[in-house]
Amino acid sequence: MSQARLLIADSEKNANLYYATRFLAPDAFIFFEVDGRKTLVMSDLEIDRAKAQAAVKDVRSYTKVAAAAKRRLNREAGLLDVVDECFKEAGVTALQVPMDFSVAYADGLRKRGYAVEPQPEPFFPERAIKSDREVELITQSLRATEDALERAVELIRNSEIASDGTLRLAGKPLTAELVRKVLHLQMMERDCVGQHTIVACGVQAVDPHNEGSGPLRAHEPIVMDVFPQHATSRYFADITRTVVKGRASDKIRRMFQLVLEGQEIAYRAIRDGADGSAIHGDILALFEAQGFHTGEQGGRMQGFFHGTGHGVGLEIHEPPRISPRSDILKAGMVVTVEPGLYYLDAGGIRIEDVVVVTKDGCRVLTQAPKVLEV
Repeated sequence: MSQARLLIADSEKNANLYYATRFLAPDAFIFFEVDGRKTLVMSDLEIDRAKAQAAVKDVRSYTKVAAAAKRRLNREAGLLDVVDECFKEAGVTALQVPMDFSVAYADGLRKRGYAVEPQPEPFFPERAIKSDREVELITQSLRATEDALERAVELIRNSEIASDGTLRLAGKPLTAELVRKVLHLQMMERDCVGQHTIVACGVQAVDPHNEGSGPLRAHEPIVMDVFPQHATSRYFADITRTVVKGRASDKIRRMFQLVLEGQEIAYRAIRDGADGSAIHGDILALFEAQGFHTGEQGGRMQGFFHGTGHGVGLEIHEPPRISPRSDILKAGMVVTVEPGLYYLDAGGIRIEDVVVVTKDGCRVLTQAPKVLEV
């Protein structure tokens, strides 16, 4: 029984397909791999570009394969007939597909006699271990993000505190929307595209994925979580910094210091063979021991109620996880370290860096400073 990996998707959205081919196309195309040999089946519109750009030697014409299938079937051939034609030629009977593979495609291939087995992420296990070049590309995205973040912090630092406690810049309200726009424009100048960037002030940041809106306020923590994708390399960065314009309360100061200590726990523990759940548990234990409890309070989750980290690469969230779920780290993985604390009477504090796992520890890739009051 011959087995193949199969993907049918567009590589602009599907990171697995881009990883396998290093070819960007906005429309779906067929990729399969048999015994280490990769094949693309491309439309006439894209075939010449694919032959020139894709990291795949065997690039076939969809039109020609469909014509062969039509002769065999004595009818017009659809997409799955084209897949079937390729696999009959290769003697393939079993298929590995990603978990998000189309149910309609899977059912159609099973009706044609194929054993179709969805595979968990990472679909390409080697994708979890980043090459030196991939680490360079992630670092490139990080540097662009850091420069944009520095500009955003400057806006906050240069703002004035109005009588109502809001921040104003050049006589106008300094809003989350304005800071987010500046971040996005600065990153675009470095070929990085930001989406869903978080600029959340005070209570807004107690919901860690609240993107934030409205005027920013003095003496309250402002969480900026920035995670753009490089338009050319496709690799993401992910950085979070929390700042206060004015004077932070004693509780905010203590939260900030504990989050930094939580990061240090992770830095000391991350290494080849470490279990992410143990690292996460140690950080949670530190917070609990210092009186910063996690759980539902007043109908809202408060404390530290998200994971410590996640993989970063061609997607913003990739395996592995540093979270309550057991996940073994391996040298070459690139992960975030982002503990946080969130309370309705103080706001949110999160600090996030990116590290690469090594045999004996980890190397921090992020260089942005960590300063609370600006």
